[in-house]
Amino acid sequence: MNAPTLTEWRGRARYFDFDGKRIAYWQGGTGKPLLLVHGYPTAAWDWHLVWETLGHSHALIAPDMIGFGLSDKPRSGYSIHRQADMHEALLEHLGIGDHDALVHDYGVSVGQELLARRAEGSGAAGLGKIVFLNGGIFPDQHRARPIQKLGVSPLGFLVGLLTTRDKFGESFSEVFGPDTQPSAQELDEFWELISHNRGNRIMHKLLHYISDRRTHADRWFDALKQAQGDIGLINGALDPVSGRHAYQAWRERLPGARHHLIESVGHYPQVEAPEEVARIALEWLNNPA
Repeated sequence: MNAPTLTEWRGRARYFDFDGKRIAYWQGGTGKPLLLVHGYPTAAWDWHLVWETLGHSHALIAPDMIGFGLSDKPRSGYSIHRQADMHEALLEHLGIGDHDALVHDYGVSVGQELLARRAEGSGAAGLGKIVFLNGGIFPDQHRARPIQKLGVSPLGFLVGLLTTRDKFGESFSEVFGPDTQPSAQELDEFWELISHNRGNRIMHKLLHYISDRRTHADRWFDALKQAQGDIGLINGALDPVSGRHAYQAWRERLPGARHHLIESVGHYPQVEAPEEVARIALEWLNNPA
């Protein structure tokens, strides 16, 4: 795969206004539209290693969500519902109707909210298939990291104050597989986007998704059950947050949905095993269940 450099990636960013917020997004490829929804605490850059391969058969749309990457980073007002609203607004802005989605981590919750809207007839009418990557699909299976526990506590503001590039690198590397650890350069790139416009100071504000998941657990699970023919999970087994245990829960609770376990990687399979993720995702997206 020929992946862009971060400098090239930044240069390709486009922007649109969502409710007074400047949102960065990227487009590429040709074919059926595929919405790419990134995770916490990173950005759409998470998809750069699979971008070219996915773009051979899909028109890609990948925004930095509110509070992430190159998009605006307000001090308050975060919710999964608001992020879902932003994605719907972006698709409308681009004139895109029918589309599929590939979602990861925080983006998993956005994907579940969009599925719930589709099921209720309240939005996301053009959404087709969704491929999920590691994330808190089931709140009872989410094993929060120490920094996440601190972030949702009354002392959450300390996360932003105490998180340096080195501290971030140590914590972030812990969710990768032992043989797929991020390099110093990769960590620098992730950190550059996280800290852009002082985004590291609001990292604790973005952890709202943990409570959102609990609040909407039943509604989001019902949407998954109704959509089993349209969904699949690609899971990195060595992820301490949502690894093999979450994969087994998916198989037990959603027996009609697709699933694929990558034994050797952790929480970021699209970074740790991009060729395998792209291959499996395209098999599912391009062929009927």
